[in-house]
Amino acid sequence: MATRDFIASDRGGVVENRHTVHAAITDAAGNLLYAVGDPYRMTLVRSAAKPAQVLAILETGAVEKFNFDSADIALMCASNSSEEQHIARARDMLLKVSASETDLRCGGHPPLSEAVQRAWTKSDFTPTPICSNCSGKHVGMIAGAKLLGGDVGDYHLSTNPVQMHVKRVVEDVCGLGEDGAVWGLDGCNLPAPAFELHYLARMNAKFAAAADIGSSDDASLRTQALSRVFHAMWQYPELVAGEGRFCTILMSAFRGLLIGKLGADGCYGIGIRECEQTRCLGAEGAIGISVKIEDGNIGILYLAVAEILEQLKIGEPEMRQALSSFHQQKILNTVNVQTGKYTPYFQVRAI
Repeated sequence: MATRDFIASDRGGVVENRHTVHAAITDAAGNLLYAVGDPYRMTLVRSAAKPAQVLAILETGAVEKFNFDSADIALMCASNSSEEQHIARARDMLLKVSASETDLRCGGHPPLSEAVQRAWTKSDFTPTPICSNCSGKHVGMIAGAKLLGGDVGDYHLSTNPVQMHVKRVVEDVCGLGEDGAVWGLDGCNLPAPAFELHYLARMNAKFAAAADIGSSDDASLRTQALSRVFHAMWQYPELVAGEGRFCTILMSAFRGLLIGKLGADGCYGIGIRECEQTRCLGAEGAIGISVKIEDGNIGILYLAVAEILEQLKIGEPEMRQALSSFHQQKILNTVNVQTGKYTPYFQVRAI
């Protein structure tokens, strides 16, 4: 591992913390093109796996059976902010599958949005499962379990047919082969995969590659489903995250060029469609980027992602500028005086 693959925080010129950065940039075939740190780091990708998990739901036929639309697919992919738009859509999705909140096997938790948290605190509101940031994915799992003949009451267990199907699809779309993934348990009570970081980049590159060909007459069913997930995410970025959140701002700014998805504890995945910039990087077709911050710091993660996009010159300058508040972070004290700053000390290297 390179010794300077980190982002440092300093106060008064004294380095206070160093946050190690790992990243992989691959094409859809899995060829490793560029890297930061250790692109082979074993990584629990957490919610960054959601696009592939939702792909599995699509392939059960649940979207057609229960009349889910593109906005519903976006919420399935989300780590949402528990805003009213997210809760209302999750409730509507439950109605579509003839289920209720009591069927959800996730729990309530503090929201990812500071604004929502303030409102909940002011009203002494206690969040319930419908308020989970993973509510959309859970409803999708219920729908898939119904179609695959599984017990809806234990749709969250690894032995349920829907989770066995999800496992197969995730491992396949990541190109993991016979070894497969290591599966843990996520914060929302669903199985979560772990694999080498570069596989997450490959997964995202496959979604981006399908975006341009998924509507063609000769596209495979898998390619059509990959394309449908990609377009749902960028067309409804406010449902994938929420107001002021990095995922929403990123996809809004890049206007269909890419999708991006956060995973808890410092993991991120991006899929970028073929464009002039990807060709300049020597890639044939779409590329994917995966990032992991060793200590799990989410703020540092966003800075690292923005810095990688800047170094690779992805998108137009004004697109990257939309991420400036995440990219150029300052350390402020309680009276809003700057006490320090964050500085990236890494360079994306060609492989």
